[in-house]
Amino acid sequence: MDFLPDKPIYQQIMEKIFGDLLKGSVKPGDRLPSVREYALEFGVNANTMQRVYKELELMHLTETKRGQGTFVTDDMQRLEELREEMMQSLVTNFIHQMESFGFTEQEVIVQISKRNRGELD
Repeated sequence: MDFLPDKPIYQQIMEKIFGDLLKGSVKPGDRLPSVREYALEFGVNANTMQRVYKELELMHLTETKRGQGTFVTDDMQRLEELREEMMQSLVTNFIHQMESFGFTEQEVIVQISKRNRGELD
C-alpha cells in the first residue's frame, strides 16, 4: 500500500479496512489477521497496527477475544452507521473541494446527473 504523506499512516490503514468492510471483502464476524500479519502486509511497524486495532475496537467495529484474535463486529446496525458516516464524510469532503475551486453545489449536481445518465465518461 502506498501511503500519502499528509495523513497519518494508521488513519490510511483504517480507511482501507473500512473500505474492505463496506465492499464486503471483510464480513461481519470475520477474524482479522494478527497485528504482526497485518503489519507485514502493509509494511508498517507492529505498533502502528496495534493503534489501528485499538481505534477499531474503540469505534466498536472489532472485538478482541483473548487467545482467539480480533473479530469484526456482527452488529449490523453499527456497520450500517459506519457506512452512513463514511458516505457523509466523503460527500462533505468532495463538496468542500469542489467549492474551493469555485463550483457551486448546483453545478456539481448537474455534472453528477450527467454522469449517471451516461453523458460523461
